[in-house]
Amino acid sequence: FEEALKMRNCLQEFAKREGPLPTTILGLREHIFTGSVSSLANYMALQEISFVTLGQRVLTRPLHIRLHYGHPDVFDKLFFITRGGISKASKGINLSEDIFAGYSNVLRGGTVGFKEYVQFGKGRDVGMSQIYKFEAKLSQGAAEQSLSRDVYRMCHRLDFFRLLSFYYGGIGHYFSNVLTILTVYIVVYLMAVLAVFNLERIGNRLITPMGMIQMMLGGLGLLQTIPLFATLGVERGWLASAQEIFHVFITGGPLHFMFHIQTKATYMAQTILVGGAKYRPTGRGFVTQHTPMDEQFRFFAASHLYLGVELAAGLVLMGIYTDAGQYFGRTWSLWLASCSFLCSPFWFNPLTFEWRVVLEDYNVWLKWILGMSGGASKSWSMWWNEENAFYKGMPGTSKFLYVLKAVLFILLAEGIRRSNLFRSDMALHKPMFRVGYVIIFIVALAALSRLFSSFQRSVPYPVRRTVGILVFSGVGIGIITLIIEDANFIRYALAAYYFIGALCTLGLLFGVKIVKNFYLVHDVVCAHIIFIPLFILAGMQLPGMIQTWLLYHNALSADVVVSDILRYARKSQESGVSADVNDDMVEQITDLRKMVQRQQQMLAKAGLLTEADDQSLGTMKTGASSAISMGGSGNSSPSSIRLPAEAARPYNRAVSMSGIDVWSNMALGDVQAEEMRHQQSMGVTSQSPNLGNRVTSSQGGGEFSFSQPEAMPPRYG
Repeated sequence: FEEALKMRNCLQEFAKREGPLPTTILGLREHIFTGSVSSLANYMALQEISFVTLGQRVLTRPLHIRLHYGHPDVFDKLFFITRGGISKASKGINLSEDIFAGYSNVLRGGTVGFKEYVQFGKGRDVGMSQIYKFEAKLSQGAAEQSLSRDVYRMCHRLDFFRLLSFYYGGIGHYFSNVLTILTVYIVVYLMAVLAVFNLERIGNRLITPMGMIQMMLGGLGLLQTIPLFATLGVERGWLASAQEIFHVFITGGPLHFMFHIQTKATYMAQTILVGGAKYRPTGRGFVTQHTPMDEQFRFFAASHLYLGVELAAGLVLMGIYTDAGQYFGRTWSLWLASCSFLCSPFWFNPLTFEWRVVLEDYNVWLKWILGMSGGASKSWSMWWNEENAFYKGMPGTSKFLYVLKAVLFILLAEGIRRSNLFRSDMALHKPMFRVGYVIIFIVALAALSRLFSSFQRSVPYPVRRTVGILVFSGVGIGIITLIIEDANFIRYALAAYYFIGALCTLGLLFGVKIVKNFYLVHDVVCAHIIFIPLFILAGMQLPGMIQTWLLYHNALSADVVVSDILRYARKSQESGVSADVNDDMVEQITDLRKMVQRQQQMLAKAGLLTEADDQSLGTMKTGASSAISMGGSGNSSPSSIRLPAEAARPYNRAVSMSGIDVWSNMALGDVQAEEMRHQQSMGVTSQSPNLGNRVTSSQGGGEFSFSQPEAMPPRYG
């Protein structure tokens, strides 16, 4: 409310002139009220502080190149409607429609101001998939901007120094991400090629890598956190600022930001090479549920998982062949990039390390990988067709880049084949089985499997199952026999991996359908590279507890998940839904309640939970259980549920400028509004002094109270 009182001051800013041109857009500060939902939400809140506050402060003064970025800006309506308006016509080239308002403003003689005495509340994405869609949309929008006539005109009309600032504050950020990922890719393969061909020397002397210097230079990247640390220190206090930065690092913040560097680079490069930019609705809902593995794979395989496996394979190959030393010092940052691409989607996914969840994810993923129809969400085959459809419309100049990648694979394959890795002299060793016969046996089994798959629908399930097991066992035994009888086949297999990869890349470019089978094998291998560590970590149980505590400690200690449980329990009770829907909702509520119980136990064991908090959480669990049980029965509903006060947080977070926490209930979307509308339709007021028949819980000192009116008012309508 107090922010609305300042609108007169904001509007008065348009009457002032701080230069020769009028102020036509006034930018205001944002307050992200969803930062306490999870660690991901906290990262997005800090990212907004970094860009919306610090970045735009500098872009306004002294750079004088701030535009409109979709934030709570106030426009001079008369100026814009007399100069072509704000909206643009094309949903392709104008995908990021907000930035084009800033372009039009600069080209038509307006300026942009930025004031920080007013802030507006805003909710940001809190789930991994939501953030991924958001970053993908921005990256594709930036690629389309680089092809637009507005940017062309801007670049021809700005002076040199403002042009540099325009690049820094706009599409240059996304080009920098593309160059960063391209540099990582080139460095990995350059070091691998030098090691494989034994070229890590100058003349007859080995090169002397400076691994320790590289580690020291990498540590200088921490200096980029100093502006954020200073800003948080001024606003929240220096101890709270240090705790915030430390919390970002221990919860995996660097992995998250490196992961989305690749997100931006992928969609920026793909849109420039092929096109296909489109709007991606994120929903910005309240995410506390686990995302299945098959959905994660569909989201991140093409953009992150494939590249992570490829970089890891190149680094392992380089480690096998290198003679230069200081391997860790030279490759630690590259391994960090590879791990961030592979691990981030699963580390930031709730309940990833629960054994039951991992087992269920694996079964669902198997059904998806073997499915043949039903759309991309039901079949790997359909998903692969949709995911790689853009290669058909790729121009020849863009295909040339992929041809270079295929040539690089062939070069590595030839180097591995010529090397001395696992080289054995067959003249001194007589094999028990002739290698040629074993190869013929493996090829025959593969052909038999392919032939059998063409008419397997007409064969009973036991027969299909038996034949599949026999073929798989035969191929496995044949491969093991090859390796035992001739160790050279280990080297040949490594060379074949890169050689087949080159052929598949070329086949994908020119529409050869048979490469789809090789990509299926590749996806199965990539998925099991991820699943095997997940099964091991889930069996240990401790990683799951650590993940929940690190990522959701803020949310659970602030009663966010508990509030979600109670409100959905009440909605289930009062809506009179069908039994199946009600059972599904109760199951989801039960899972969330178990998460709260585990969180409480972990906090108590770690000494982070006081007796008062313990009693409060115990009361919340009891209240949630009663709400669920009442929701399953047909009894009359309680009129109001009052949530307990917010528990203590490990460090302070920003509230409204008056010190009142006015944003906490807004983080749950429209649930509060739905409750109010339902209460009004039932004639129930949660804070009415005339309510009777009040029942107060005996635990927790009256934290929960259920009230019901003595007489129901008449219905209207």
